[in-house]
Order: sequence, then structure tokens, then C-alpha cells
Amino acid sequence: MSGTGSFGTPGMVNRRREREVLKGLVAAVRAGAGRVLVVRGEPGIGKTLLLEHVAELAVGFRAVRVTGMQSEMELPFAGLHQLCAPMLGRLDALTAPQQHALRVAFGLADGPAPDRSSVGLAVLGLLAEVSGESPLLCLIDDHQWLDQESAQTLGFVARRLAADPVGMVFATRDPGSDLAGLTELPVTGLHDEDARNLLDSVLTGPLDQRFREQIVAETGGNPLALVELPQGLTPARLAGGFGLPGVMSVPERIEAGFREQLEALPARSRQLLLLAAADPSGDVSLVRRAAERSRIPFEDAATAAAGLAEFEGRVRFRHPLLRSAAYRSISPEERQAAHLALAEVTDPVADSDRRAWHRAHGAAGPNEDIAADLERSAERARARGGQAAATAFLQRAVLMSVDPVRRVERILAAADSALQAGAFGTATDLMAMADMTVHDDLQAARIELLRAHIRFASGLGGDAPSLLLAAARRLEPLDRDLARDTYLTAWMAAIFAGRYATGAGIVEISTAAQELPPQMAGSDLPGSILSALTEWVTAGPAAAAPALRRIVDTFSGTEIDTAERLRWGWFAQATASALWDVGTWRTLLTRQVRLAREVGALDQLPVTLGALGVATAWAGDFQAATALVTQSDTISEATGTKVAPFSAVVLAAMRGNEDDASRLIETTATTARVQRQGVAEACANWAGSILNNGLCRYDRALTMATEAALDAPGLYISLWALPELIEAATRTGDPKAARDAFDRLTQSTQAARTDLGLGIEARSRALLSAGPEAEKLYREAIDRLGRTGMRADFARARLLFGEWLRRENRRQDARTELRAAHDLLSAIGMTAFAERAGRELLACGERARKRTVESGGTLTDQEALIARLAADGRTNPDIAEHMFISARTVEWHLRKVFAKLGIGSRRELKAALAAIDPGLE
Repeated sequence: MSGTGSFGTPGMVNRRREREVLKGLVAAVRAGAGRVLVVRGEPGIGKTLLLEHVAELAVGFRAVRVTGMQSEMELPFAGLHQLCAPMLGRLDALTAPQQHALRVAFGLADGPAPDRSSVGLAVLGLLAEVSGESPLLCLIDDHQWLDQESAQTLGFVARRLAADPVGMVFATRDPGSDLAGLTELPVTGLHDEDARNLLDSVLTGPLDQRFREQIVAETGGNPLALVELPQGLTPARLAGGFGLPGVMSVPERIEAGFREQLEALPARSRQLLLLAAADPSGDVSLVRRAAERSRIPFEDAATAAAGLAEFEGRVRFRHPLLRSAAYRSISPEERQAAHLALAEVTDPVADSDRRAWHRAHGAAGPNEDIAADLERSAERARARGGQAAATAFLQRAVLMSVDPVRRVERILAAADSALQAGAFGTATDLMAMADMTVHDDLQAARIELLRAHIRFASGLGGDAPSLLLAAARRLEPLDRDLARDTYLTAWMAAIFAGRYATGAGIVEISTAAQELPPQMAGSDLPGSILSALTEWVTAGPAAAAPALRRIVDTFSGTEIDTAERLRWGWFAQATASALWDVGTWRTLLTRQVRLAREVGALDQLPVTLGALGVATAWAGDFQAATALVTQSDTISEATGTKVAPFSAVVLAAMRGNEDDASRLIETTATTARVQRQGVAEACANWAGSILNNGLCRYDRALTMATEAALDAPGLYISLWALPELIEAATRTGDPKAARDAFDRLTQSTQAARTDLGLGIEARSRALLSAGPEAEKLYREAIDRLGRTGMRADFARARLLFGEWLRRENRRQDARTELRAAHDLLSAIGMTAFAERAGRELLACGERARKRTVESGGTLTDQEALIARLAADGRTNPDIAEHMFISARTVEWHLRKVFAKLGIGSRRELKAALAAIDPGLE
């Protein structure tokens, strides 16, 4: 393809391979499919021309475009607003929450800051809505210069295009993490012959042959370099072959060539281009007013610069590198003057953030008034969900600060925003800056606290608990509530760090909290939670049980308001699991998940869904557990939250597929060791002990259960691993290990007094007993566990009883128990344990019947979840919001579900699903 590009420069040369790829993308979107392509290459390689080419191919499409600008990177959602502005007339077609999320993000409405997944889902819905009229093509140029919020949102959307006729084509120098894994089209230099032809097309005089080959070789076939380098060279330099500068990269050569062209302009034209380069809005009238204020004759200066920039409609430079050259080739004093002129003509009400930014760049030194202006801009950015932008505004405010006290406050605010944005490196750098400032005692304590939060959030080691403990102690005389909340955070950090906690662990933190005077600990809800959890550690389950039960009862009621339930619910569910009350544990977690979804607190969902998935798998409801794993994975990817696969690894172990489970267990344990997350490693070991007990590899099960039980002894996973340890130890002939584990187990089961706890205790005691006592205990275990709804533990109790009966030569009784265990384990999907029961049954002279495992048939996990939601009466838009996909994609999945299940409508879903999952009846 050839032709003419913008500003009269030659258009695309050849690029047959790239054009074929783009042609295929357009054809797929035209046929109704979503497609994404990342065009990657160095500056000047021709990415923008390829975007123009795909726009030409997309006849009959609606096309929208956004161009990233370096100077707009600090303005939240600036790029996204460029893309969506032409489509905002269709905003009313979205759900109310989606409308509100976009309006707040774009500064069109007030309200709580939306999380990025809510904004992403709203943009996905908007694109899907617009594409319903005609295929939609979104062209994103200079992606590397988009503001962080826009880049993350567009990456979110790009991963969810399936059944919507939307094409997204990104042009970028470096895809970065936002576009990682998407289909790429690398663009490299032209072949030598094409490069020579392009060079010849722009030459205005003879060129020395050796110099011609040197240009082709040293530009690497970069089209922009081939076009621009000769522009700044005189005919004599071209003919003699002495024109190229010294050793430079291709972008540096291009920018050097642009600087030479700028230097040839009149001073007033250079100043006008500086004004245009300093303001990314492209607003010609704004640049004109700033020029007039700077006594620059706009028309004359624009005419003289006509080959480098256009001032018709919008300001447009011939290339982004030319904008960069125009900005950087001027002295710092001239840049400051340009920004001041732009600030003076920028509307202080309609565009207050851009005005503050120009004022800051135009200031000769610190200025408290400008710092306060930037602080207000940061508050507005944060209110719109732009934490990265808030960080940038506050960092500039720090530099502008005169008041030392306010400077420290701004550093802390900037670090907190950086932490919320996941920019842990920036947050750490700001903490180092805070250390060098003068501050009072409370500020010093807050610095220590924020540093601890950064360590905890970034997962950079096991010192977060000790750092949080130190901060809590320092805060005690300064801020009671903050100190108490910090103790709770330290307690949870110690649980997550487990064996990798350094300096202070769960015992030290609990002891310190228990030593707080009553007036410091408080008797309100968080004070009661702190007291109960820490007493559990320091005094034991029996002493703490009444307080733990009061917390469970409080959160099981309706008196707690939404804010408190959202904030403290995670700690409350911990008390239920400590009491072996899995039913209430699941209820509290389910309520917490629902609440987090309702208020948009999606950052909490991956961890909460992980815990709920563990509880659900443990209960033997593998279909529901699989759905929860799918939801957790979807939300983790949507929110960027990295959480260990707790529910997935437990579910895989209970299913008993050795290869799949072993691989996931090993990966989880390895990652946990690297990230120093003791709780994740303990979970992997607990899962491994379940898997190996099912496979009758008791030596391996004992090793892994022992490892799991060492982590935070007596709490959570270390407690749940004890029954596995007891079973494995009795099978390997290690009665001391079994007895020691049993003694630890009974401390909690006797304190809790629930059927689950006492049933598992009876089952475990039976393994250590003989004769009539053992039989009595097995029957007690089966009776208690049969009342709990915990099918997996109930089935395993019958399996163990059947194995004991066979060894007692009571083959007829053994067959009854083993048959029941095999049937239930098979129905649940616990393959390894079912096969173990089958072997025992065969040893009794009976062959196990083949059973159908409860499963979604040929449905994928995502299809099964969508089908379950549809069967529950959810609409397509409801399901779309639940799954972070578009409503049209939901419809696409349901068509596949109908075909696989052999049904024709949603009315038939419930019966069809019940046929493969009786739990849905």
C-alpha cells in the first residue's frame, strides 16, 4: 500500500503481513466477534499509519479513537474520556450502577469513588451497547502515554470482548502489564529495498550513495527516521555524506532531526509550538489566548510552523516526538513562562485541575497557594477513583510546600494514594522522604504505620506483623482507635505470614493486645473482636469460646450497619471457623460476599470468595465450590488482586485427581515460600494431606499434615490439618504423633461443642481406640456428622468405620458402611477416597457399582456458573455484572449451554441442571 500520510508525508510502504492481520481482525468483527490486537514497535516505525489503515478497512463501522499524551498521564481517566465522549449519549442504556460509575469517573457526578472494575464493566457495557447498531472499532494510539486509570480500564475491557462486534487495536511502544497476554503484532523496520524507495521519495537533491546506505542501515528501516532525518540537512551535507549525528538510538536521531527543524523557525513560532506542546488538550482557542497573553502573533507564528503542526480545529503535531522536541528544546525559564501563560487563560472552575498543574510547572519555587490547589486536585482525583493521579498531584504538592507540617501531611497522603494504586515502589520512596522531614509524634507514628501497611500489602516479607505491632504500640498514647485497629491488622498480618513472621508473630501480637488497659482496648465492636481473637491465642479455646460465640451471634443478627459489617466482617467469620461452626461460617461469608458486591467493595471479594470456596468444598458441594473458584478468578483478574488459590487447591485435593492436584499443590507451596505467605503454604500442605490420605499414601500425608499443623498452632488451617494428621499417623504406626495431635484437637472441639467438631473428635478418637469403644465412637461420629450437612466428613467417617469393621472380620457390616461411603464419595466427586472405598469393598467380596459423579456434564466452569445464575432467575444484565462480561456475551454462553444440555429455553434450565446436579433441585 502507498499513499499520502498527514502533513503531506509519504504514507505506508508495503507492510503486506501487517495489512493481512488487520484485514482478518476487521472481518472477524464484521462477523460479530470481539477482537483485540496490540501493535507494538519503536517510535516512528509506522504504528499510527497502521491504525489509519485499519480505520480505512472498517467501512460501515463506527470508529472512536484515543491518543495517549505524555502530559496527560497524571489526569485520571483522561484517555478513557477521549474514547467514550462520542458515545456518552448512550449512557442511559446502562444499568444505574454502571452509569453512576462512569459519571463519577469522568467528573460528571459526585459520589463514592468507583473501583476500576466497576468503571471497566461500565465501559464494556457502553461499547457493547453502541456495537449493537453497527460494528465498533476502537483505536488506541500511544497507549504507553495513557494515564494509569485509563490504561488499566482498557486492558480490563480488552480481555472481555467475546460475542460483541467490537475491535480494539492498541498501538504502543511497550504493552506493559495492562496488555500482557493479548494478541500482539510486532512491527519492525522496512526491508532494505522498501527503505531505499521511501528515502528516495523524500529527497530534494542528490545523495551520496555511501551515505544513502548508511542512512538505511543506521535507521534500521524506521520509516519516520528515513523521512525526517534528511529534512534538517542541507543539500551540501546530503551530497557530501557528512550529515548524520554521532552514535544515537533511532528515536534520539529522529528527535535530533526535529530539533534542527525547530531551530530553523522564527523565535515566535518556536514559542507558539512550546505553548501547544505544554498543553495536551489540543484546544486551539486556549493556545491562541495564551499566545496573545505572551505577545505572540498567533496567525503569523502558526503559518511559519505549518509544516510541523496544525492549528485547525485541534492542535496536532506531525509526530509525538516533535511535540517532545518542541517542549524540551527550550530553556527551563521559557517553559515556566509558557505554563504560567496557559494557567492564566485556563478556566479556574471548568478546568481547575489542568490550571493547577500548569501553575505548578510554571512556579519558580515553592508556593503554598499552589500546593493547596494541587491538594484539592488530588482530592477530586481520588473521589473519581484516580489514585495514581492523586499520587502525582500530591507529589507535586510536596515540592510546592512551604509549611513543613503540611509538607509531611502531603507526603503521607501521597504515599497512601500510591499504596491504594498498587505503586509500592513509589510509596516506599515517599516514606524515605518522610523520614527526612521534621514531624510531630503522631506524624512519626503514622509514618511507621503506613510503612507497615506498604510491607503488608506488597507481600515483601514476613516483617509486616512486627512493623504493625511497633506502629500500634507507638499509637497507643496518641490515637486509641487507630492503635486498636492497627493491632487487629497486625493480628491478621501474622495469620497470613504464619511461620514466616519475623520479629513478632501471632503470640507476641496477641499478648501485647491482651495487655492493653480496658480503656484502650474499648468495649465497642472492634474492641470486642480484638479481645476475643487475642484471648483465643493467649488463653486457649476454652477461655475464649464465650467471647467468640458473642461475636458470631452479633454478626448473625441484623443490628450491625453496613459499614461496620463490611469493615469487621472478615474478622467475625474467623470466630465462626474457630468454633467449628461451618454452617454459620458459610452464612457469614456468603453475606459478606453479597454485601461487598452490593457496595462495590470488590477488592475484598477474592479473599472472601476464597474462604467461602474452602468452606463449600469442605462441605462436599463441589459444583458450588467450582463456581466460587471461577468467580474468585474472574474478580482477581478484574481487580488486579493477587490471592493464593486457597479454594482451588483444597477442591483439587478433595477431588483426588493426583496429577492435577499435585501440580497445583506444588505450585501454590512454591509461590507461598517465595512470597513468604505461611498461610498459603499451610493450605497447600493441608490439601496435600487430604489428597494423600485419599490415595493411601499415609507417610506422605503425615509429613504434609505435620507441616500444616505447625503453622500458627491451634488456629485455622493448623487446626483443620489435625484430623488428617491423626488418620495418617495411625495408619503409619505412629501412635504418639496421633495422640499429641488428638490432644490439640480436643482443646478446640470441646470448647466449641458443635456437632462438626465433636463428630470429627469422635472419628479421630475411634482411630486411637479398639473394640466396643471404637465402634461406639464411630457410630457417634456418623450420627453427629450426619446432622451437619458436611457430606465429605460424613462419608469419610463411614469409610473409616467400614475399614475398621473389615479388619474386625465383620464383613457383612463392613459392606454396608463401605457401600454407603463409596456411593456418597462417588456422588460428591471425591475420586481418590471413592476408589479407596471401592478397594475395601472388593476385599469384602463385593464389587463397587459405577456411580455418576455430580458434574456439569460437558459444561465449562464458566458456562456452569452462568447456567446456575440463569436458572436462579437472574437476567442477562445481572449475570453480566456478576461475571464482569457483557450481556451479549452472557447470551452467547447460554446458547452454548442450551445446545449442550439439549434444551430450548431458560424455563428448562433448572430441570436440566438438576439432572446432572441434584443439589439444584
